[in-house]
Amino acid sequence: MSKFVVDHMEDGMHEWCVLEYNHMIMVVGKENMYFTSLSDACLATMPEELKRANCLKEGVLDLPGVDSKDICLLDPSATEPLKPEDADTFKYFLFGGILGDDPPRDRTKELRKLGFAGRHLGPVQMSTDTAVNVTKRVVVDKVPLDEIPFMDNPEVYFSKHESVSLPFRYIADIKEVSTADGQKKTVRKPIMPPGMLQLIKKDSERSLDF
Repeated sequence: MSKFVVDHMEDGMHEWCVLEYNHMIMVVGKENMYFTSLSDACLATMPEELKRANCLKEGVLDLPGVDSKDICLLDPSATEPLKPEDADTFKYFLFGGILGDDPPRDRTKELRKLGFAGRHLGPVQMSTDTAVNVTKRVVVDKVPLDEIPFMDNPEVYFSKHESVSLPFRYIADIKEVSTADGQKKTVRKPIMPPGMLQLIKKDSERSLDF
């Protein structure tokens, strides 16, 4: 199976990273997930559940047996979209950074300098765990990029009067449900890491404290 590599570019291993990294492991499997360029401080504070994956101080090019021609960098500035047949060309799919910024700061540029072949996932920025999930669906499940259902800037509700808009693209989880009057209704929700909504709510409440 394809391997998925996140070159860690955060200063530490904070709550957002942990939730997104856990979600990646759930999606692609611990044996196929690599976290590289981890500092000693990150490794020392990394929760045990993340250590199920391949957690390394080395960069991707320092991994044993890895050749740069086997690596595809998921790069928003690439000219070609990711396609199912890319799984026949590349073994490793590389992602730069974690927790996309709004507006984007192009944190992938440091990896771009290394000359990897690049593919993009569309024109809208995704959270890093979404990008890993999308890549897995394309190269492993063989679903073309334009057939994956997306939601852009979804509004998520904590209650009737509390909501927040998320400034990224997510995969949509689409379900048909029955209403109280027996009607059928299609519901679309963004696929997010378990626990992420609770963390967003906690952070939003903290920002309102005076």
